Amino acid sequence: MQAQKVKSRCVKIFPLAREYKLETPLEKEEVTKLRAGDIVYISGEVFTSRDRTQKLILANRNRLPFSLRGLIEFHAGPIVRRKDSEWEVVSIGPTTSFRMENNEYEFIRETGITGIIGKGGMGSRTMEACREFKAFYGVLPGGAAALIAKSVKRIIGVYWLEELGAPEAMWHLEVKELGPITIVIDAFGNDLYEDLRRRVGENLSRVLKSLED
Repeated sequence: MQAQKVKSRCVKIFPLAREYKLETPLEKEEVTKLRAGDIVYISGEVFTSRDRTQKLILANRNRLPFSLRGLIEFHAGPIVRRKDSEWEVVSIGPTTSFRMENNEYEFIRETGITGIIGKGGMGSRTMEACREFKAFYGVLPGGAAALIAKSVKRIIGVYWLEELGAPEAMWHLEVKELGPITIVIDAFGNDLYEDLRRRVGENLSRVLKSLED
């Protein structure tokens, strides 16, 4: 229900927004169809990472047990539990993505990922990387971590669990229609938040000017 409300609000604010259901690994041609403001649902493989995780992934990028090319990086620290002999995701919500801004350009360039999911905005280096290497940055609704966990079909693997602990470990997940994800930065460097700030600033300037007249 909450996801549907978020989707409804997005459609009202961005009437030209389109909706896509995509499956990883994504081809660059699929990514370049997306525009800032579009809504996406992701199925297939994704993996979690945060600032410490990114550094370990980059340091071990030639020795990872699976290829990250075409996959989606999910800025998240899931809550997990043991169910029988396997792990289960109980709750998984996006973490603040700007924490990863310093490493994100190199991360996109070196891993070949085609998308990032997180919370809040990111900076100019991420925007530059999305434009140069054809990737996107999208946000999930906040406060819906238990609901988002229902999109996780299984945990394929986990890495650096002992070194980093569960929130910072790299969780390799299979998801089904993870979303709604709002595209904030598209593969052409368009930034939804920057556009909104510009429009709000222009409207505010007009209002202030009208009050002076």
